[in-house]
Amino acid sequence: MSVYFVKNKGWRFDFIRAGQRCTAAWFKTKRAAKNAEAKRREEITGQCKTPETQTDMGFLELVNRRLDYAKAFSSERHYMDFRYLAGRWIQIWRDMSCGKISPEAVERFVLDRSRVSAQTANKEICYLRATFNYGKKKKWTSANPTEGLDFLPAEKKVKYVPSQEDIEKVIAAADADTKDYLWAIHDTMARVSEINRLCWDDVAFQEKYVLLYTRKKRGGHLTPRKVPMTRRLSEILSRRFQRRKPTYPGCSGIDTGAARPANGVKDHLGIGRNS
Repeated sequence: MSVYFVKNKGWRFDFIRAGQRCTAAWFKTKRAAKNAEAKRREEITGQCKTPETQTDMGFLELVNRRLDYAKAFSSERHYMDFRYLAGRWIQIWRDMSCGKISPEAVERFVLDRSRVSAQTANKEICYLRATFNYGKKKKWTSANPTEGLDFLPAEKKVKYVPSQEDIEKVIAAADADTKDYLWAIHDTMARVSEINRLCWDDVAFQEKYVLLYTRKKRGGHLTPRKVPMTRRLSEILSRRFQRRKPTYPGCSGIDTGAARPANGVKDHLGIGRNS
């Protein structure tokens, strides 16, 4: 027991908390000893409390951290879109903490952007919401002023899907390098970004397939998939392979006039727009 009686002296309490011994003695009554013990326990509990973590980061800092995350885990297109939108937000809220940005301020901003189009305003909502949710997930802020903000009604139009005849007309009118690029997209049914990052290491001439990588999986990981080569694509890649100019170790692209990457960097075919 932490409270006990000593004959001819009186009541005392004695306990150990957080490695510290706490004692006081010679109270006239047991009640007085218990009250003193309870008060001492409260004092120690207050001293042992962990300081509260700050949960209201500056908006500029949050945006920069979210940009770093997008650059590391998302596609280049997503990163560039986010950076473009964030530049506008920073002009308005750069000196504010996240908690000081009110839902009313965000709504006014979105409605102002709706003058461009409803799609533009909705894109702002998506990216802003993702930014604040990222901060909440990391416990850098507890605020998300986009919560409860509805998307604007937008008119959805039927997308034009070109016929095979129209596709062939466009390709026929292109220059030689662009023809190779468009036929590569056509024959693999790949995303533009997948063709842009295609490397010679991803081309299996003997097995007649190419490896394409996408970041569409959860977490932003580059995920490969095998795509069979058509005869036409095989001829295009074989021709470009023969024309490559290996001016540095592992070089596999044709000479496009672009700056060469440093040694050890995986080299692209020279067929994509970002080569």
